[in-house]
Amino acid sequence: EVQLVESGGGSVQAGGSLTLSCTPSKDYITFRCMAWFRQTPGNKREAVASINSDGTTHSAQSLARRFTISRDNAKNTLYLQMTNLQPDDTAMYYCAADRRVSCRFDVPPPSRLADWGQGTQVTVSS
Repeated sequence: EVQLVESGGGSVQAGGSLTLSCTPSKDYITFRCMAWFRQTPGNKREAVASINSDGTTHSAQSLARRFTISRDNAKNTLYLQMTNLQPDDTAMYYCAADRRVSCRFDVPPPSRLADWGQGTQVTVSS
């Protein structure tokens, strides 16, 4: 199991932007699928977006116009650019990855991804 470390969360006003980053605790790890999920208290973890090792991305339809997922394979880092943030985007955002599971065709359910971060909080005020 590899620990993932998220950063970039914080508090912003509605309309603002944030970019989240995620890096693994071990440099030599190559992930096939990397993804972002978010969760609010009392609710299930919600898929935000995923990116496969070949660059194929999938995003939640409701977020695709404002959120962009990308990865820098040379730096082994995953990103989530979030623009025009709204109070409904307030959540804990989690990075997830897996060395074997593919996300070329869809965002895998959380149960299929082996490695997770501790989460980074995003709070959007109106």
